[in-house]
This record gives sequence, C-alpha cells and structure tokens, in this order.
Amino acid sequence: MKISVKNLGVLKQADFELGELTLICGGNNTGKTYATYALFGFLQRWKSFLEVEIPSRPINALLKGDETQVDITVKADDILRRGCRTYTRQLSKLFASRPEHFKNTAFQVYLEPKTISSIKSRAIEHIIQFAEGPSLYLVKAKGEEELVISLLMEGGKKSLASVGWIKELISDRVIELLFDKIFPQPFIASAERTGAAIFRRELNFARNRLLKEMIQSDENIDPMELLFKSYQDYPLPVEVNVDFIRRLENIAKEDSFLTENHPQVLNIFTDIIGGEYIAESNDTIYFKPAGKQQKLTMDESSSAVRSLLDIGFYLRHTAKPGDLLMIDEPELNLHPENQCRIARLFARLVNLGIRVFVTTHSDYIVKELNTLIMLNQDKPYLKQIAEDEGYENEELISAENIRVYIAEDMPIKLNNKSKQSRPQTLVPARIDPELGIEARSFDDTINKMNEIQDAIVWGGDE
Repeated sequence: MKISVKNLGVLKQADFELGELTLICGGNNTGKTYATYALFGFLQRWKSFLEVEIPSRPINALLKGDETQVDITVKADDILRRGCRTYTRQLSKLFASRPEHFKNTAFQVYLEPKTISSIKSRAIEHIIQFAEGPSLYLVKAKGEEELVISLLMEGGKKSLASVGWIKELISDRVIELLFDKIFPQPFIASAERTGAAIFRRELNFARNRLLKEMIQSDENIDPMELLFKSYQDYPLPVEVNVDFIRRLENIAKEDSFLTENHPQVLNIFTDIIGGEYIAESNDTIYFKPAGKQQKLTMDESSSAVRSLLDIGFYLRHTAKPGDLLMIDEPELNLHPENQCRIARLFARLVNLGIRVFVTTHSDYIVKELNTLIMLNQDKPYLKQIAEDEGYENEELISAENIRVYIAEDMPIKLNNKSKQSRPQTLVPARIDPELGIEARSFDDTINKMNEIQDAIVWGGDE
C-alpha cells in the first residue's frame, strides 16, 4: 500500500509505502507526525467515506426479485480515489485545525496490482439477515470479478424496503468485503500518551460530570454529541489514544493472541518496564515493580512506565494478527538500553504478524534494527555472534520487510515543472542486508559531534 500526500503541513510532496516495519526519521517539525496522523485517520475511518456508486435501475430490479451485479475489481481504484478526496476534505477535523490549512492538501492511497488481484481470487458468500422483512444474499465465486446480489423474500412476499436504503446497505457491505482484509486495524500510541496516563482518572471524572449534566438537563441533548464534545479541540489520534487509556479497566478483561499463544513476548515487555501493570476495580491502574510487593500508582511511577502504559495494555489485551501498531516516538523517556530492547520487540511483533509504524529521533533504535538486519544471514560467524550476544532467531528481521523514510528537504520537481524546488518531503533510506539502514539524519549529526570532539582532544597538539 502506497500513500501520497501533497501540502500536508510542512510536507509539500511525499510518497511512502507501508512495510511490515515502517520508520519515519527526521528532525523536529519535519512532518513525521502529520504523515502518521493522516495515515491513522484513513485506516481508522475508511468505512465511513468509501462507497460504491450503485445505480437505481438494478436496485429496482432487485426489489422485484431479479439479481443484480457489482464489478468489484474494476471499481476498487475508483472507489479509493473518490473516498480519498472525501477524506481529504475532512482532514481539518482530523487534526482539529482550521480548514484553510488544508485547502490545497491531497491525500491518496494506492493499492498494488497484486492486491487488486487478490480481491478477484477471493470467494465471497455473505447473507445479511434482518429481524423482519427480506435478507440480502451476496456471492462471488473464486476468480470472478462480479459480486452477485439477490434479495431473498420470505414466503414470496414483496419487500417494502426503499431503493435508497438497499443501495446504502449494499454499498456498506461491498466496501467491507472489498477492503477489510486489505487495510490493517490501527492502534496508535501518540506522543501525548505519557500525560494521558497520569491524568486518566481526571479524564474519567470529566466524562462522569458530562453524564451528570446530561441526566439533569431538561433539554433534548444528543448523548454522543455531549460525550465527545470535550475532545473537539484535539486531533483524532490523540482522542482515540486518550479514550483507550481511559478504558483500561474494561480492556484488561480480554486477552490478546499474544497472551494466549506468545507469552514470551509479554515477558520481554515486562523486562523492559521492570515490572507489570495491574488494573483494579477501584478505577486505578498500578505498576508493580519486579521482585517487590509494593504497588505504585501512575503518579508514583517513572515516566518510562507511563509512556509504555497503553502499549503494554495493547500487547496483553487487544493485539491481533494483521494489526498496525503505530507509535509516535517510542523512545520517549527510555534509557538507550531499553530503546534497543524495544527495537528487538518490534522485530518480534513483525515476525508474529503485527505491522509496526514508528516515527523516531532515536539513533539507538535504528542501529539496533541494523543489527537485526545484518545478523539475519546464513553465515556461521554471524550465527555465532548472535548466540554470543543473546539474539534469538525470532527477533531477526529481513531488510525486505522494512521501509525507512527520512523527513528532509530534497530537490524534486513540483507539478511536473522543469524548475526544481527543495520542499520538505520523505526520502526513502537505502537498506542493505549486509550494512543495514542508511539514516543520514542521524549520521550527519553524529559525525559532526565526532569532528568537534576530535578537534577538542587533538587540537592542542598542532
């Protein structure tokens, strides 16, 4: 899946591809978070703005008992193109910003031809059953391009359903059948997660006050509008992240596939934070340090424990194969050793079927990923190094599964003009199986620091 953006914040023109593990590196205010939030919003809300245009004539025939057909493979690109235009018009709400800031913005998702072909290769059989009245039968044989839709009416009775209602229902189901296996379910840990962790109880109190106002009010109030009104000044990813942290007690009642099948991954996470999270019925989340009996509230815990709170609950309670775990600056408050360990955790998750998308300033994370890439070769001396240094096969990763982009200004042609400009963009980093990731944004800074220190140490000998 390829994403193209134009005039999105400071990003004037940028293309990036979603890999099994995707990193966006770069300095502050270079557009990393903008790209992340725009992608998250699309993956979170695609069902609400993608639609299939279905003419009224075949629906009228459908209501009379005839079949109708929808060509779902030819339409996929057109559906995405129209849907992305609709989504682009909603970006100001996603970012909780002014519409004029996105007046010239373009956001587009492109699917690879093999992805479109995979739709054709799928067999579909689905029945939409209603409590009263008719039901819809959708079927597509493997290799066929058209989805055949029939209206089943009990006892031969004519349907009283409206044309508009049937069209909307078919569109929603076709969209879901088309793209549900293509777009991953995202989970985001925004950079604001540390503050949300420490103020989560106050967030609950705010919701409770809103509910009390709603109950006591004599006016006809839309409950959902009132409940979510307090979040209207925050970007959607922050809103979703805060809401997840606010509901941790309920989330803790479920077990993820990692808890059920791969507890060793959770043990690694426990080692990183130095203990475990405990959700209790008194609306309090505690942290219990390893080897100690005391329990600490989030106020009493370290900033590293707070910054990993939502990620820990996601891994233990809600993670599913095929998810996209998105983390804005995973290195927040982490010691360099733990930055390296969390890079190894990301590789394990990728190997277990969870995609990972990260924005980072951490040279430690990139260098550790380099180690995991370089050790993933069938060479005896590399296997010996891995064994000596405690690296396991489950955390080695292929260079083919990683996409890295550097947020920086780069000479490119805008709008097919011959004159070049240097706008802010995302430049793909070279990834070599033997040398790892070429991350210039870090290397230039480190090289400059080394030059200055060499001058300090050796300058007096001249």
